[in-house]
Amino acid sequence: MPAVLIYDGDCGICTRIARWVTTWMRRRPDDFEVAAWQTLSLEDYGLTWEQCDAAAQWVAADGTISSGENAIARTLLASRLPLRPIGALMLLPGINTLAGVVYRWVSRNRHRLPGGTPACSLPADQRPH
Repeated sequence: MPAVLIYDGDCGICTRIARWVTTWMRRRPDDFEVAAWQTLSLEDYGLTWEQCDAAAQWVAADGTISSGENAIARTLLASRLPLRPIGALMLLPGINTLAGVVYRWVSRNRHRLPGGTPACSLPADQRPH
């Protein structure tokens, strides 16, 4: 199974970023997949909807799971060359802590950011589908 970045398909910002990752960040379409968690059989990836609702997930080809800022760092590491060093930096102690603070702030405020929707502020089990 190829690596996959799993995002929240109900979130406008997440969907825009996923589209950007798919279009501009991957070197080749088969580098890794990008999919909304709502379209996947999460059990196949060892994930729950609660985990995917809480943060983006990166599932490596070997099944290793990274969440939140670590998922973003792993995505950058698998992307085009100019982005790979940023992913490596994000995994360094200290920088990873700061990346986590930023990731959690964006996650909590995504409904307020450009492209955000009211659905972004609701838990997945309360969103209209």
